[in-house]
Amino acid sequence: MTQLDAEFTTEPFEGERAEPPAHALAARDAVENAGLRCEFGPLGTSVSGAADQVLAALAEAMNAALAHGATRMTVRVERVSQDG
Repeated sequence: MTQLDAEFTTEPFEGERAEPPAHALAARDAVENAGLRCEFGPLGTSVSGAADQVLAALAEAMNAALAHGATRMTVRVERVSQDG
């Protein structure tokens, strides 16, 4: 099974806020609702898993981020293993 590592960042950054912006939280929640664990940090969120799950979760994260005010989402995807 092909495995992927992905990392994404949503923008705009909102300075020295105590809480993460709604678009970042919505993207994180979409990934977790897709059944994947993620590492949520101040400059990005990372997730790993089966390619089909990760790609579907990223699509949901993009939709959620944009619906909650994101103006940009930067995504990096890396294949870490491949079938056969």
